[in-house]
Amino acid sequence: MHVFLTGIAGFLGSHLADRLIAAGHRVSGNDTLIGGYRDNVPTEATFHEVDCCDLDAMTRALEGVDVVVHTAAAAYEGLSVFSPALVVQNNVQASVSTFTAAIRRRVRRVVHCSSMSRYGDNPVPFTEDMPVRPRDPYAIAKVAAEELLVNLAQTHGFEHCIAIPHNIIGARQKYDDPFRNVASIMANLMLQGRQPIVYGDGSQMRCFSPIGDVVGCLERLVIGDDVDGLVVNVGPDEGFITILELAERLARVIGFSPLEPIFVEPRPCEVKLATCSAALAREKLGYVAQTSLDEGLLDIVEFIRTRGPLPFTYHLPVEIVSERTPRTWKDRLF
Repeated sequence: MHVFLTGIAGFLGSHLADRLIAAGHRVSGNDTLIGGYRDNVPTEATFHEVDCCDLDAMTRALEGVDVVVHTAAAAYEGLSVFSPALVVQNNVQASVSTFTAAIRRRVRRVVHCSSMSRYGDNPVPFTEDMPVRPRDPYAIAKVAAEELLVNLAQTHGFEHCIAIPHNIIGARQKYDDPFRNVASIMANLMLQGRQPIVYGDGSQMRCFSPIGDVVGCLERLVIGDDVDGLVVNVGPDEGFITILELAERLARVIGFSPLEPIFVEPRPCEVKLATCSAALAREKLGYVAQTSLDEGLLDIVEFIRTRGPLPFTYHLPVEIVSERTPRTWKDRLF
């Protein structure tokens, strides 16, 4: 089978590429390298350095492809409140161009990676039958991409499924990005001998998903025979911890002391409690959580130690600067 991965140089895309190559599939993919590293791309994969928004380039790249996995995204939920044009362009337009290219090439199946931000402030744990309640431009964009996929699949007759990962962690995550990936940001800071920065009081609660457990679910969505139309959360529903507890766990893994987090103002629109039920993934995808949170955090730490801690690169524009824009970005506190 020929599988094409958008965002193949990114964290999730590159790990899934490795998994599919090991299973004997032909793999190709694209990336703009905005959110990933070129050396994440497996040498066995065919790489296209093109933008998902470029419909004609994507159409050329998808020649002979059986399944498209759309992992590429400007996954900047907090930043989306202050850079909505950037985030919507790189989530809605990028998605619909990818889906359109897939239709042109008569691709059999599209596996789309959405976000648990779709659930907004629903009661936890989030289940797939809950109404979507997006609270910020990123979440709105991810829901729009989902709806476009469903509409196009029903109209043009191709298989589709939607995976909802949440807070994936592990090696290869872009750790010099000041706008996303809280665990990698904290680890990069601590490995530079700097204190982690926490928005609000750190009582926001999340579950974190080690990458090795998530890619197995995505592989099943690629090769499974009974997944058409499935919308499914992928990731653990245990280990629900606060952001402050995350900093404490990282400090123990690294051996960083004393831990004295720097607290800054809360980010607008941030959901307080966010965790998903994994019941459907267990039933439909055989999901089993095999990696502990500490193992996932150690994976991040070892990756950064190997490559070397890096200064943060403010590589994306903040489109709206106001009194509500976080000081971490206005004043480049990272």
